[in-house]
Amino acid sequence: MKPLSPLTCFDRVPFFPEGATIHRRGSPRRPHAARRRSGRKARQGPKMRYEADDSGAAGRLESDRLAAAHDAGNDNERRGAARHRVALVSCFRPRRCGIATFAADLHDHLREQRPDIALDIYPLEPGAPGAEPDSERGDPSAPRAISADDLASYRRAAEAIAASKADIVWIQHEFGIFGGPAGAHILGLVEHVAAPLVVTFHTLLSDPTADQRHVMDRLVARAARLVVMNEFGRRLLIDHYGAAPDRIAVIEHGTPDRPFRLRSPLRDQLGLGDRPILSTFGLLGPGKGLETAVRALPAIAATQPDVLYRIVGATHPNLVAHEGETYRDSLVALAERLGVADNIAWDNRFLDPAELVGQIELCDIFIAPYPNLAQISSGTLAYAIALGRAAIATPFVHARELLGEENGLIVPPGDSDALAEAVVTLLAVPEERERLQRRAYARGRSTTWPVIARAYGALLSAAADRGRSAVRIDRARPSLAGLAALCDDTGLLQHAIGPVPDRNHGYCSDDNARALILVNTLGAEDIGKGPPARGQTSPLAYRFAAFLQHAWNEEAGQFRNFMAYDRRWLEASGSEDSNGRILWALGHCARHARSPDLRAWAADWFARSSGMAAHFQSPRAHAFAMIGADHRLAAAPGDGAARKILEQGAAFLHRAWKKASSADWRWFEPVLAYDNARLCEAMLRAGRTLPSLPYAETGLSALAWLQEKQTAPRGHFRPVGSEGFGRAHLILPFDQQPLEAAATIDACAIAEQISREGAWRAHAERAFGWFFGANDRGCVLADAVGGRCFDGLTPHGVNSNSGAESTLAYHLARAAMAAGFWQGGSAAAGIEGDDPPHRSEWSRTRPAMGHPAA
Repeated sequence: MKPLSPLTCFDRVPFFPEGATIHRRGSPRRPHAARRRSGRKARQGPKMRYEADDSGAAGRLESDRLAAAHDAGNDNERRGAARHRVALVSCFRPRRCGIATFAADLHDHLREQRPDIALDIYPLEPGAPGAEPDSERGDPSAPRAISADDLASYRRAAEAIAASKADIVWIQHEFGIFGGPAGAHILGLVEHVAAPLVVTFHTLLSDPTADQRHVMDRLVARAARLVVMNEFGRRLLIDHYGAAPDRIAVIEHGTPDRPFRLRSPLRDQLGLGDRPILSTFGLLGPGKGLETAVRALPAIAATQPDVLYRIVGATHPNLVAHEGETYRDSLVALAERLGVADNIAWDNRFLDPAELVGQIELCDIFIAPYPNLAQISSGTLAYAIALGRAAIATPFVHARELLGEENGLIVPPGDSDALAEAVVTLLAVPEERERLQRRAYARGRSTTWPVIARAYGALLSAAADRGRSAVRIDRARPSLAGLAALCDDTGLLQHAIGPVPDRNHGYCSDDNARALILVNTLGAEDIGKGPPARGQTSPLAYRFAAFLQHAWNEEAGQFRNFMAYDRRWLEASGSEDSNGRILWALGHCARHARSPDLRAWAADWFARSSGMAAHFQSPRAHAFAMIGADHRLAAAPGDGAARKILEQGAAFLHRAWKKASSADWRWFEPVLAYDNARLCEAMLRAGRTLPSLPYAETGLSALAWLQEKQTAPRGHFRPVGSEGFGRAHLILPFDQQPLEAAATIDACAIAEQISREGAWRAHAERAFGWFFGANDRGCVLADAVGGRCFDGLTPHGVNSNSGAESTLAYHLARAAMAAGFWQGGSAAAGIEGDDPPHRSEWSRTRPAMGHPAA
């Protein structure tokens, strides 16, 4: 694993109001962007549950100025004023659950506080695909709705989000609201969106199941911002899930903004007068600990005979589904046995948010007797404090943080006597109760919905603004200092930690072959179109050539690839792809080396090793070898071995195309991987050189399709991400590698030569712009002054190591743009500026054969 490196393109987030904290940091780096993030075992300990009440207590403010109902299309009217577009994925009204109400509240207040943020709602609808709507569902035909148990529905939502050009994807996360094992279906959306991801966690576990751990690891690894509702949740993310502290924001649960009322006028309307009222709110279940409160009632009633304990909330629907009203019935029976049935009022319903606020204001004391001390979020407790109610709670995590030393009373869990004593004390001393209420109300001012909405607005805007900096394309020829720093007297080291070569990973023939191509390409560019001058070859060319020569294994008839820093070969034979790339480098060198002796050396080694290409089964190995063979034929049209490689490779790729290609997947394989455009370039070269119209048309069609897939809705270049490599008919946006941009430029230069279509230059320009911030994160990867390039673009920004592959890709991409487009020629990376005799008439007179996407 490569060491952690800081991001280089993100500014700090602005200060958040009312104590909200925002952090950010880069992510761990791998030598290859395609390597998967390794799992992290949770540290064992007591099971901690971070859970917002699923009770409706996260009710929205009842003010008439806020929308009572939501039409997802209404936000379109605000687009003219909107600076950012946010896709909100959550349960939403009219669904009755705490998260739906929380999301609706936040949505309403964000619209009021931040009219420059347009919110598109992607509501989670419960039930299996095709299920009939029920009272919990919205309109199943509503735009953007996601069917929770239908994995394909998440993919469609991701496509809709991409088409909408959303700046941010914001997920309200709770395991139970998404389909799949532990809600894993949400990952089907997450991995397909390129926009920065913000996740608000409503549940966190310190001892998750394997499925829960998998979901959490993917969300933590992918999200640009992780939001929790208190400090304990932040520590849990850091200690148990390895989250970067500076990517975590603490934003508390929102609460109503109401004037302080010592006594609710609703008391008189209901005929309650000054009767002492205790209350507990939320969906009923054993996790509420209500039996403890019921057992405390006899002692309370002994000193306050007219006390009324109001238990408000429907039984949790999951509990009802499994055992009906058994739990509620057991509480009723307990109250009757204790003789306090007349001191309890049951309100068995899910309250609308406006009514919930009024019901909380009715009570003198709010009781939260929860037995689960690991619960680290309670919407009902947050509401009670913000509304200025005296609160008594067990020492669960959220209660300890929210009540502190002076905003409420803490009693031991399951201790009815202690609970009764605390209630009696507060009822007997109204002055102390009032002081407690006023302190609670003051504490709640920092959690009112307007304050919380402003905090979320700042977070969302900061995340969206990161990719909005002006893009400045630097066409200057990059310094070779970055490349030289990676070289020693053996060859080119393959990896770096930051800008410093990493000797632990040694060398590879792959990169030394690329480097040989580069030094010969730069030589041709320096001299122009004339023949290379004798005696002007860079010493680096001989060093890279010597490495490839030493890599040959006569016994195996192939080249080795990986060498340790102590010059030990680590394998008998390299991969087919690495051997194909060496043939490419040799064929290119045989034509473009500045020294006749080096050209002769390369031609000899090409002939000596070319036979291995007949056994290739890898499409990329064939493509690389074909490119090398095409260069060899340009210098020596009668080279039979080179022509055989080109003919056999083209036939192989054409068969693959006919087998794998379909109307919506015009490609050579059912998967995409690295260096994709090289397959198109190889077919274009074969079509031009052999010549063959079907081969050229195949190359143009495949490249047009690839460019369609590599163009983001906003129009910038988005290379195929390594997370999707090798996954059938799947294209994912991250991680993005410089190699893809360089390959695209070379292929587009050939395509423009053949088709005479100017759109290919536009594609090439976009690909080169990717190096300088015209990408999904607005990050600059290339540095012309230092001559280096970062190793890739991740969901969190650049991977700030600068290894050989990436640095070479930048140099080769710039050389290709200069030779193929900026200088008006078509000699990109050795592409000929004038047509060789064996193909000139065909390539000059044939009509355009492709229709590249604009």
